[in-house]
Amino acid sequence: MNANAMNDLNPTGRMLALALLGLTPAALPADVRSSANYSVAAEVVDGGGRRTSGGVYTNDATIGGLAGLSTVTTPALTAKHGYAGQLFDVASLSLAVANANVNETANRQVNATAVLDDGSTLTLGNSAFTWSIVTGPLSAISSAGLATAGVVYQDTSASVQATYAGVAQQLTLNVVNSNLDNFGTYAGDGIDDAWQVQYFGLNNPQAGPTVDVDGDGQNNLFEYTAGTVPNQAGSRFALRDEAVPGQPTQKRIIFSPRLTDRTYVVQFATDLALGNWQTLTNLTTSDNGQERTVTDLGATGAKRFYRVQVTKP
Repeated sequence: MNANAMNDLNPTGRMLALALLGLTPAALPADVRSSANYSVAAEVVDGGGRRTSGGVYTNDATIGGLAGLSTVTTPALTAKHGYAGQLFDVASLSLAVANANVNETANRQVNATAVLDDGSTLTLGNSAFTWSIVTGPLSAISSAGLATAGVVYQDTSASVQATYAGVAQQLTLNVVNSNLDNFGTYAGDGIDDAWQVQYFGLNNPQAGPTVDVDGDGQNNLFEYTAGTVPNQAGSRFALRDEAVPGQPTQKRIIFSPRLTDRTYVVQFATDLALGNWQTLTNLTTSDNGQERTVTDLGATGAKRFYRVQVTKP
């Protein structure tokens, strides 16, 4: 009974052993790459390794060394050798903006990307970073990197910073003085804010349009328009008229400074009390540096008064 049972088991046991042995593949041989100067053995895939592939990737792996090579074509990716999982460190940050120029009071979106230690990039979303204003006229920056420009009297640079995992990066913006008359106490007074800051500093009441700080009879608004220096009495717009020798019906009107970016219109009146100023059209004009001479060819009558209307674009 026992002998018969043992004999019945032996064939089965032998067959099972053979089946197990049949499942063990032989190690794949390594090819050799060679030339006249070198010989390099190809990689060996051991008995536990196999290749897997898909539409955009291939993977050659080994079990014994927990090592392998993975490649992806879209997007480009190479996995690190020797790790069961993909590990990385953030080496730096990259900041980008569509246009570094931002008009005062306007917004500009700044975007951040993490650059890893292997040179690849990791897009985390702007809210993953800590944003701050470093320098310059920015009134705010949101938690998602939206920067808001402040009010300036001239184009001024500003910088913002993004921080992630202890790594920081800065980016420079240029706040553009898009409104020439909106800065501080100088706003809306008809004078370029940069001109007022140049000659009077910040928020100085002496820079007001009706103030004549140098006492030359011309206020700041007129001196700004004429292109003279408001705090130097010797710098003023000068106007005089002269007779033309041998021409009793002509008058010369001479004025300075004459600047190329201003427009000058000579007007006349026969009675100051009436204030009926008319544009002089019967004339000739000649320039000598910053001095202009306009000759009135029809200066008839007992009285004739002149003035010059100056316009700054």
